[in-house]
Amino acid sequence: MISSPKNYSWNKFNCAYTIHQSETTIDDNLALVLIHPIGVGLSGVFWHRFVETWFNSGQKYTLYNPDLLGCGKSDMPHVCYYPEDWAKQLKYFIETVVKKPVILVVQGALFPVAIRLIQNPPQPNFIKGLALSGPPAWGIMTEPTKPLQQKLLWNLLFNSPLGIGNAFYRYARRRKFLQSFSVRQLFEKAEMVDDNWLDFLEKGATNLDSRYAVFSFLAGFWRQDYTEDIKSIQQPTLAIFGEQASSISKEGKTETADQRLESYLKHLPNGQGCKISGRNVMPYESPNEFASVLANFVKSRY
Repeated sequence: MISSPKNYSWNKFNCAYTIHQSETTIDDNLALVLIHPIGVGLSGVFWHRFVETWFNSGQKYTLYNPDLLGCGKSDMPHVCYYPEDWAKQLKYFIETVVKKPVILVVQGALFPVAIRLIQNPPQPNFIKGLALSGPPAWGIMTEPTKPLQQKLLWNLLFNSPLGIGNAFYRYARRRKFLQSFSVRQLFEKAEMVDDNWLDFLEKGATNLDSRYAVFSFLAGFWRQDYTEDIKSIQQPTLAIFGEQASSISKEGKTETADQRLESYLKHLPNGQGCKISGRNVMPYESPNEFASVLANFVKSRY
């Protein structure tokens, strides 16, 4: 595997990405664009275990792994981030850097970013399919947060001049908190919350400016009713859920993995789905199974 860290400029911001390629045959007709989750210390590094597994299993498709604005090695402006913002960044990225047909591989609650990207696609429309890793509970995707509530959370808590948000982020990036949260909310097996996982989260949260992307997520700027948007997706879509899938928000607390899968397949016009071992971060916790079902989806469609 060959990994090449690179940069590009978008809206006067410096944005980072890595190209991962096979050392042998490289298929130039299709690529996979990985969309990492938003969270304390998270960035494109989230995908590193899956990337290694992908090429070790003999796959040839190139992986493009961008850091979204506000995360990783990309610039971190002090702004509210909406799905539309990251979708515009990815649109430019695909048009000017990738420049070939792609499948979007989306982790968790970044599905709304992919939705907005599909609605305002790169030209030509290079988006040929989607693979959703642990998308949110259906209730979360269809019940919007009130704009007033979003603004109050942002202005009074996360972006407070009293420094409340700053103090909270300093607390949330402590190794003990990261470990506890990961065990309670993300992983099926506690032993999978290893030093590698905690090390890259700690490192990724070192820059306090990384808090703005996280706070935008926590304030719920991504929460809208996406029912009709999902019904309009025509691209082949694979929904992958962990057998122990869970939800942080109360709207999804009682929803089982089977119920979640059924809801998505009911509304996706060209969807298919499966369950694999794990909980909410399968590309990291169950990379072999995740790479296998993703490869089968790609091969069956393309």
